Amino acid sequence: MSKIRHQSEAPTRVRTLAPGAGIDAHRHDDHQIVYAARGVLAVTTGEGSWVAPATRAIWVPAGTVHAHHAHGELELHLVGLPAADNPLGLAAPSVLAVGPLLRELILAYTRRPSDGSPERHRLRAVLLDQLRASPQQPLHLPAPADPRLQTLCAILRSDPADDRTLAVLGAEVGASARTLARLFRADLGMTFPQWRTQLRLYRALVLLAEGTPVTTVAHACGWSSTSAFIDVFRRAFGHTPGTHHLR
Repeated sequence: MSKIRHQSEAPTRVRTLAPGAGIDAHRHDDHQIVYAARGVLAVTTGEGSWVAPATRAIWVPAGTVHAHHAHGELELHLVGLPAADNPLGLAAPSVLAVGPLLRELILAYTRRPSDGSPERHRLRAVLLDQLRASPQQPLHLPAPADPRLQTLCAILRSDPADDRTLAVLGAEVGASARTLARLFRADLGMTFPQWRTQLRLYRALVLLAEGTPVTTVAHACGWSSTSAFIDVFRRAFGHTPGTHHLR
């Protein structure tokens, strides 16, 4: 395993990443808001993966070991906040909704140099106020610890369109459907259908960022029809997958 880098401060800046590029595992003493104005961002920790399109940002608490990965060409905006500034009181990574005002605040704050001016302090204060009002979004794909769940989740990661039941999958991994259902709740904090939907949405975001047509994405991710996919996607992200192509 490569050495984990430690940064005392979380930078506030704009950075671009090419499709498929990433930032290796690291941690810092500050909190950080990670926002992709273009492309889709994935943040991975030992607890699982968080993914965010342009309508979402990822909150990374101080001390969290994490890595970034770009899906599509990524315009990455990083906001570092001292450990004392935790407007939502979050101790674990979380996905936050980003409305138009919060988006513009993040863009403005990261593009201006840190000059210590009163204007910048006011901008930061409004940014923190908007973060306090930003609802958390359940777009988290937790990583299982149980070996049977690890095997099952790996099977579905390799083919999100696999629609076999938990009982059929259980026969392949050596556990009953009842045992696996219990493990999903205890180990991952969600039901099997909830986890599979999260996986499919995660993969859909990645494919859309790569320019894959909406109909192809729907089929590849296991939805019965394009309209069903569009409906789930809209409810999850607040816009249609076709609009997502333009972001």
